[in-house]
Amino acid sequence: MTQGISGWADIENGTVPIDDGELFYEAAGTGPAVVLLHGGMLDQRMWDEQFAWLVRSGLRAIRYDIRGHGLSSSVTGDWANHDDLRALLDALAVPRAVLVGLSHGARIALDTALAHPQRVTALALASPAVSGRAFTDPFLLAHIREQVAAIGEPDGAERYVEHFLRMWVDGPHREPAAVDAALRERLRASAQANAEVHSDALGAGAPVEVGAAGRLAEIRVPTLVLDGDLDSTDISANAHALALAVPGAQRIRIPGAGHMVNLENGAFFDHALHGFLFALPY
Repeated sequence: MTQGISGWADIENGTVPIDDGELFYEAAGTGPAVVLLHGGMLDQRMWDEQFAWLVRSGLRAIRYDIRGHGLSSSVTGDWANHDDLRALLDALAVPRAVLVGLSHGARIALDTALAHPQRVTALALASPAVSGRAFTDPFLLAHIREQVAAIGEPDGAERYVEHFLRMWVDGPHREPAAVDAALRERLRASAQANAEVHSDALGAGAPVEVGAAGRLAEIRVPTLVLDGDLDSTDISANAHALALAVPGAQRIRIPGAGHMVNLENGAFFDHALHGFLFALPY
């Protein structure tokens, strides 16, 4: 146990075993479980603000570093993030949980709802990626090519991270100087740490996914979709597809935010998520 949020709540942390490794997690609070799934190249710390208010609101907040990120094990072969999440829920004795994911975290949440529907109470999908939907935005494709070119170069890790920031923090509508400098450096630090700690495992395996793009109509839980008005056209298209195909899904467009909606317009995001969570029939 570690000292808790603002000194009043204990935070449980530890690791749970998965195939060929372990996942690092933190949990606090009581009540219905909410699992926070971070974006690619980041770690669970991107949810610091939401983790705190979820606990204060009377929910059990759980966050973890997905395989190949943060303090969790590096990739050693093919793996399924949705099965890793099920293993985490099993280890923590959580029968069902609301899944709140951003970007790649939303992708994992969707796959889990399809692969293990009995474990999912509801979905809140921010800046969503969707397994089975490829990138087509020329802005993203250009930066991905630059990332590939950076691999193995003397300054490759730094360049790789900078292109990550250009895609997923600045976005296609802003130059870096237009983004809050403290936010950009916070996310740079997380991405840089991942690039350094897990780079040796790059290409060691491939994620096994369920191809959610063709199965969205199978989702049978309450679903909230949140996307920023300054994000890539690919993410906007994903949000639109989810709103159309998932029965009863609600989409909320977040103003003045790119991809990192929970950090760029936190007040708006938190208000929308709070309203969704406390309207659920737990």
